[in-house]
Amino acid sequence: MDNYRFLLSGGGTGGHIYPAVAIADELRRRHPRAQFLFVGASDRMEMEKVPQAGYEIKGLWISGLERKITLKNLLFPVKLLASLMKANAIITDFKPHLVIGTGGFASGPTLRMASSRGIPCVLQEQNSFAGITNKWLAGKAARVFVAYPGMERFFPKAKIRFTGNPVRAELCESLPDKQQAKGDLNQQEDRKTLVVLGGSLGARRINQLIESELGFLQELGFQILWQCGKGYYQTYKKYTGPGVEVTPFIKDMRTALAAADLIISRAGAGSVSELALVGAPVLFIPSPNVAEDHQRKNAEAIVAKNAAVMLLESELEESFEKTLEGLAANPEGMRAMGTAFKELAMPGATAAIVDEIEVLLHKATSDE
Repeated sequence: MDNYRFLLSGGGTGGHIYPAVAIADELRRRHPRAQFLFVGASDRMEMEKVPQAGYEIKGLWISGLERKITLKNLLFPVKLLASLMKANAIITDFKPHLVIGTGGFASGPTLRMASSRGIPCVLQEQNSFAGITNKWLAGKAARVFVAYPGMERFFPKAKIRFTGNPVRAELCESLPDKQQAKGDLNQQEDRKTLVVLGGSLGARRINQLIESELGFLQELGFQILWQCGKGYYQTYKKYTGPGVEVTPFIKDMRTALAAADLIISRAGAGSVSELALVGAPVLFIPSPNVAEDHQRKNAEAIVAKNAAVMLLESELEESFEKTLEGLAANPEGMRAMGTAFKELAMPGATAAIVDEIEVLLHKATSDE
């Protein structure tokens, strides 16, 4: 059988969207006749990014709970009930053979309704500290694919498969030569390149930091490729000039990362997994505004292996310049850190996940 129907749900941020797309791409490569449908939150970025990747998506009226009492929280039970009903209707119409959840608001209702109907479901947890949605769904999932050890504290041990995080396929290929990459980016080949990444939506605090430290960074000899995020571009585009390129989004991430001598990044799980493939030294500045402080925990797991450095936002004013000076003055240490990070990479994650999915599909179809 090759004409499978796969339902995928995950979104809110690129960290949930891109793993789902990577899994779908590998499934489509192996099963060209298969059908795919994504389910996302109707007002989040997956409604734009998934169609750009070539897949159909349907939206649910769903959002998360906020930490304080708001109108949004009061509406949550209504949204959840409406989303469960719509997810059930989507499943009835599409009739998936298997459902894949990668986290985010919409995956909760989608996988809950699918599992209640006996449809095989799998979860992919990107972070070292499991999200609320995946913890809620794990009891009914057939498999839980994880990227960090010790995840049995969140999920049934028998269901866990340690695969790593799916990443964009182009980053699993050999990267261009560093000098060639700098040339392709119209950078000076004899200068160090700093690549600044704030995540798929940008990061206000990182942008403020780079704005205030531009002169200092250039004095250290860096030329800067600064991804500020779509929502911040109008504010920061004025800094584009000699040695500085400000962009809302880096389209050719493969070339940008190949050119990097140092990377400043948030510590979302997808970013961590992709940066490991590059083998460049990284300074993580985890976002403090995420559930369960999971970005800090992701970064700490890498720092513990001497494979990156980390500064909390609260430490930036006191420690940023000292940290950058130390890195710039120790090129051997930077190379060793990048090498250690690359040793943690798991480029076969997507294939390993799809291998497990195919085992479940074979079992499900043979039992019919």
